Amino acid sequence: MEHPLEDGWTLPASWYSSEVVHRLELERIFARSWQYVGRLDQLPETGSFFSSQVAHVPVVVVRDGSGELRGFVNVCRHRGHLVAEGEGCRATLQCPYHAWTYGLDGTLLKAPRSEREPDFDPDAFALLPVSVTTWGPFVFANPDPGAPPFALLLDGVREAVEGSGLDLDALVFRRRVEWEAPVNWKNAVENYLECYHCAVAHPGLAKVVDVDPDMYAVVARPLSTSQFADVRPGVREGTARAPYRPRDGIESAQYHHLWPSTTIDIEAGRPNVSMDVWLPAGPGRTTGYSDYFFAPDVADEEMEEIIAFSQQVGMEDQSLVESVQAGLDSGAVPQGRLFGESERLIGHFQRRIHAALTSPA
Repeated sequence: MEHPLEDGWTLPASWYSSEVVHRLELERIFARSWQYVGRLDQLPETGSFFSSQVAHVPVVVVRDGSGELRGFVNVCRHRGHLVAEGEGCRATLQCPYHAWTYGLDGTLLKAPRSEREPDFDPDAFALLPVSVTTWGPFVFANPDPGAPPFALLLDGVREAVEGSGLDLDALVFRRRVEWEAPVNWKNAVENYLECYHCAVAHPGLAKVVDVDPDMYAVVARPLSTSQFADVRPGVREGTARAPYRPRDGIESAQYHHLWPSTTIDIEAGRPNVSMDVWLPAGPGRTTGYSDYFFAPDVADEEMEEIIAFSQQVGMEDQSLVESVQAGLDSGAVPQGRLFGESERLIGHFQRRIHAALTSPA
């Protein structure tokens, strides 16, 4: 890297299209990190399960016979077929390829014809464990069974979310919106991490909340970042024109990033949360989804208004990051230059990326 990040320079443009960098990120970042994977309401009883992904790692989360949540790598120990698909309720997990059957604790219960193999030890072929935990109605997983405490990821974020007045345990899932973009995942996340572009690129958002740098607060922590925006005067009362009118409930908007690629959006107004996941599907492709939760008494009309407002901002962002990706792929500008104040959270994020990829494995 010609110019150091500490002097305000960006990561090299080549890191946004390199297959080598992509593989390193999967190994050194995503295989060792917590990520939102699903909802607690998908696991109401013994035998309930759902399948999900932590980037390249397929995972399955189950409720075992004692009522505890368990997570496993969703890959059969025989030939690598995915064991579970979708969600449901079963007494066992059975691979559809050769019917290897696993208990809800991951142990291999049956492998047809294994009795013909004199040296076969079923105890050596249990499903590989992953770490699983919950926060309110949200389920998180980490492919590393020795993962650091999940509480470290929420440090500061939990207090901000709960301080907003939201009752997380009362939230109800209402909709999932899936999406994909022909961009590197870092490009997409970095766009999320600054509102320097908001006044220009998000005119609707800028009419609802105050994006002035003296009013728009940002916080960086070791494993998370937060952005806070107050509703503009007159918008809530209806005396100022805006595409979305926040009513009673949440006073200010909050936007949180959990390392490496889970984001939490709380719009001002009726109680709401959007859990967003950004999945690196290749050096130049990102897939993802947004799970929308609302308080039980939020009417359909109010829900649709908030989702439409959120999705409009998302569409504007997609246009931006696709253009950025074209510029990065050209290689014409090997490194960019960040503004230390306005793009502080991007610098924080990029230094974590650099450390993860260049430190000894």
